[in-house]
Amino acid sequence: MKRGVSELAYFGGSAAFLQKVFVGRPNVGDRARFLDRLDWVLNNRWLTNGGPLTREFEGRVAELAGVRHCVATCNATVALQLLARACGLTGEVLMPSLTFAATPQAMRWIGLDVVFCDVDPATACLDPARVEAALTPRTSAIIGVHLWGRPCAVDELDKIAAANGLVLLYDAAHALGVTTGGRPIGGFGVAEVFSFHATKVVNSFEGGAVVTDDGELAARIRRMHNFGFASPGTADSVGTNGKMAEVAAAMGLTSLDTFADSVAHNEANYDLYRAELAGLPGVRVIGYDRQERNNFHYLVLELDGKITRLHRDVLLDVLRAENVMAQRYFAPGCHEMPPFRGEPAGTLPHTERIADRVLALPTGPSVTREDIRRICDVVTMAVNHGAEVTHRWRARRGEAGTREVPE
Repeated sequence: MKRGVSELAYFGGSAAFLQKVFVGRPNVGDRARFLDRLDWVLNNRWLTNGGPLTREFEGRVAELAGVRHCVATCNATVALQLLARACGLTGEVLMPSLTFAATPQAMRWIGLDVVFCDVDPATACLDPARVEAALTPRTSAIIGVHLWGRPCAVDELDKIAAANGLVLLYDAAHALGVTTGGRPIGGFGVAEVFSFHATKVVNSFEGGAVVTDDGELAARIRRMHNFGFASPGTADSVGTNGKMAEVAAAMGLTSLDTFADSVAHNEANYDLYRAELAGLPGVRVIGYDRQERNNFHYLVLELDGKITRLHRDVLLDVLRAENVMAQRYFAPGCHEMPPFRGEPAGTLPHTERIADRVLALPTGPSVTREDIRRICDVVTMAVNHGAEVTHRWRARRGEAGTREVPE
């Protein structure tokens, strides 16, 4: 336990961790089981093009999502693009700015105009009222994002989409295994997209999937992700190559095998973080609805600098000096990134406030209870001495060029 600010590594003390502790460190699952699957793939010499492991993976994901159809892809960004193409989107697409850059990038890459809407300050997800206010004759779709695995206001967004003849899609990259209203994420809107990137609760090295109950849409996406082939060697439509390889499916299946254990570990980590940080002024652990299922994959702090006298970015520097590789999930908002400056958007005060205050801390099966106690010790020390930490941080960096921190 650190007994004073001078013992923080940023100010010359010893780091709390010898090795870096990461947010989203990949969970490889049972290595022997993965290698058995890989041997099976190599022995059968079916390496891609909708092989048996990919089909098995699709079936298991569809079951977990409570839908009839799943089309696995090489990554979730391509899945979003395939879905948008298959739905015939044109003109403007409404979405939150508080998301990973891939959400707007996927739409802009295929020629759609992105319109950012503000989020609900209580959920950090797309605010239906702001969506309704942003509608124009050029709007063709709404894309909600289940941020940190916290579900969107699905019923309200569905009503807006239905009343205005819009396509409703969801970026569900964070939300595998999550429910809202007792229903699994995956079956809302026209379709939803999962990510199986290496950092996700279930990973396939790189990967994604479109899940839906619309059989015709699923069939169209399946053709599109395989060069538009309706039959071997014959393309009846324009397509691309977005298929998942068998080695990725082998990893995905192995990761799914331990999904329940990973969620249980994440939930225990979440509970310990909450207990360790309980009562710390100006610090809030973003909560999950315990009446629903969640994967607890993200541990997100919200820091109120007016109370702590410590800006989120100062705490980030302090933690990284301790080898705690915390992350700003997500800052800046996408509307402030160079590719999207000038995109149609109203004022986004809630997005900017949340993006300026949140910090993701390490969790997952590789993070131990002792790791969490050490991380929380650093957070507690920094927050309890916020004014002193801020002053010394400024002195070390110099005033010029530093971002504003609370006085």
